[in-house]
Amino acid sequence: MKSCARELALLASVAAGICLAADPTWPQWRGPRRDDCSTETGLLKQWPAGGPRLRWSAAGCGVGYSSVAVTKDLIYTAGTSNQVTFVVAFDHAGTPRWRSAIGPGWEAGTQMPWAASYDGTRSTPTVDKGFVFQLSDCGLLAAFNAMDGSPVWSVDLLARFDAPCLDYGFTESVLVDGDRVICCPGGRKGLMAALDRKTGSTVWAATNSGDAASFSSPILVEDQGFRQIVALTENHIIAVDAGAGRLLWRHPFTNERKNNISTPIYRKPYLFASTGYGAGSVLLKLAPQGTDMTATVVWTNAALDNAHGGVVMVDGFLYGASHRKPAWVCLEFETGRERYRDPGVGMGSITYADGMLFCLGERGTVALVKCMPATYTELARFDLPKGGRGQFWAHPVVCGGRLYIRHDDRLFAYDIKEAK
Repeated sequence: MKSCARELALLASVAAGICLAADPTWPQWRGPRRDDCSTETGLLKQWPAGGPRLRWSAAGCGVGYSSVAVTKDLIYTAGTSNQVTFVVAFDHAGTPRWRSAIGPGWEAGTQMPWAASYDGTRSTPTVDKGFVFQLSDCGLLAAFNAMDGSPVWSVDLLARFDAPCLDYGFTESVLVDGDRVICCPGGRKGLMAALDRKTGSTVWAATNSGDAASFSSPILVEDQGFRQIVALTENHIIAVDAGAGRLLWRHPFTNERKNNISTPIYRKPYLFASTGYGAGSVLLKLAPQGTDMTATVVWTNAALDNAHGGVVMVDGFLYGASHRKPAWVCLEFETGRERYRDPGVGMGSITYADGMLFCLGERGTVALVKCMPATYTELARFDLPKGGRGQFWAHPVVCGGRLYIRHDDRLFAYDIKEAK
């Protein structure tokens, strides 16, 4: 246990250093490293009573809960309009630049009337080297020219990999690994797959895990001589060799609804995952074993059962919202011990920047919280403009001195940079 503690202490110091470099863009789901930790500095540490200044708001996002990807040129999100899923791009003044259709959008329909408010997209566009990649809620994966939205290729994952459409539609934000686009169709011919980024052709398909897809997004883990894609399926955490698609390891992990959603977090050599409905969180230690790897449980804790709002790891501590008993929770990364629990703004999503947690409650209240494990210290809060359908589930993004928040058809951009 002492050796494990020393390793985790070193891990915490490395993680602290990660958030010091400049980060000019937010090109995909949860940012450049898929950990929701921005490297922005010089941000406001307090907001006026009505919140930071609204730089602009823009309509035209369509129906859905997709977050945004930000580059130096454009801001991207996705939505559904007239039962068609599309990707939309805005410039940095909030002016729509292009909108490109992918195909039919998922709707609850008469068989699932209780889920009508869930209609629309959940996946966030991935921008890489002049391309935008977007997975529709009905399983169409498409590539577009990032500047003008012209279509490059489109693949029906359900047909190609013999996969069923998920009960609530696909929510995965695809991962780019070099010249490959990684996705998790959950089909008999491919639980996870790698497609050529330029053509959409299949490079490899992992078919031997005996599982089904869920709603989480994969991450790339590079360590100890292995390059592996880690994802949450319906019943497991799995890791697949990034080069050939061979299953390296899997660990049982699910909840009563079998809807793992949150993105895992990796810090050498540990992997953290959380899921909702009281199931809670787990920390695994990864270690090589010949040509494979092992995943050993370090701790479990039901206190942080994150449903879909995400968790961030900063300076050796985990922060996120619990689900079954809604509250904002801080856990020690190395032990899983709870450090605080506070009602905050109710269950919601989170991102980190410049020593602050930006917490978005699902009813539309935004809180600025000092990132410290001793206590939940709220410095400011404000309510987003009313209107629009559904909960405030799109994750907030901090990039370029602005706080971006998507709700239904609208995108809001707030100035949060300190005045010079």
